[in-house]
Amino acid sequence: MKPIPLKPLGLIILLLFFTGCKDYQGKTGTKNSQKYFAIVIHGGAGTIKKANMTPKLENAYRQKLQEAIDTGYAILENDGSALDAVQKTINVMENSPLFNAGKGAVFNSVGKNELDASIMDGKTLNSGAVAGVSHIKNPIDAARMVMDSIRHVLLSGKGAEDFAKQFDIAFVDDDYFYTEKRYRQLLKAQGKDTVQVGHATNTNELIDGHKYGTVGAVALDKNGNIAAATSTGGLTNKKYGRIGDSPIIGAGTYANNATCGISCTGTGEYFIRTLAAHEVSSLMKYNNACLQEAIENVIAQIGELGGDGGMVGLDKNANIAWYFNTEGMYRGFKRSNGEGVVQFYEIPTN
Repeated sequence: MKPIPLKPLGLIILLLFFTGCKDYQGKTGTKNSQKYFAIVIHGGAGTIKKANMTPKLENAYRQKLQEAIDTGYAILENDGSALDAVQKTINVMENSPLFNAGKGAVFNSVGKNELDASIMDGKTLNSGAVAGVSHIKNPIDAARMVMDSIRHVLLSGKGAEDFAKQFDIAFVDDDYFYTEKRYRQLLKAQGKDTVQVGHATNTNELIDGHKYGTVGAVALDKNGNIAAATSTGGLTNKKYGRIGDSPIIGAGTYANNATCGISCTGTGEYFIRTLAAHEVSSLMKYNNACLQEAIENVIAQIGELGGDGGMVGLDKNANIAWYFNTEGMYRGFKRSNGEGVVQFYEIPTN
């Protein structure tokens, strides 16, 4: 299966080092006693160039991504569930101002933070999500509580926050989410940024070029269960009340033990229109595509429509794949045979 041809976008779609549809060869155990496990994450896609990075900033991203991976991996290694692994991995990134999720969430058009998150269990297809919340420190925790506690899948706004107050979920004031970097991004998007940036080592430390800092994680545990989770602050200067793909099951997040788990990042409207995460699973189920082929095809469809972004995925055999049509994506993985990597940038095609 070949990917759908893309329009010239001036951007290179990269696969990194995952090529073809080879099965993961590090598997151990038997058909009825699975012991291999893995986790893959992303921290957003967009214009991520080495030229725009100071060594200090690059090291900060690398360390935080590795911390997130190691957090989830330790849970899996100690016989924990894929659900716990992705939730705690997302927590690490939500608590960092580096990513557009939790602490580092962007501002909407009226200068507020509205956060979205979702989580899904590939064994039962049970799922939970919250959207448009402004005072929950870790939206992924609220999404997990929705999944575990009630029959609904998605709660939004004040209703989601009122629900979360019944449980031991941390709440914060508005100013918790304020960072100078995100506020300057809002001013720039609104054409109001006339302030000279004199303190930063590099202006990109305040106003970076990458557009989508959504975070996501997909894990496979020793019992063969897959889980996926995604958390975001949305788009800088988005309309008040706008909800993207991240809290929508099947668009920004999907997990099914029979096929794969997927977490997406990018222009959410296009991922919603294509039901991107679920489409990967469908291509695997009905077209017998491998994970890499399916991801490539879906990102190609999104590119054809004019959308940007990427996704990471993991299948039931611990095969890992990612693909994106931007100039970079923060990403990494670790699996039980010892393989692992953290990468940011595109790879030259020659």
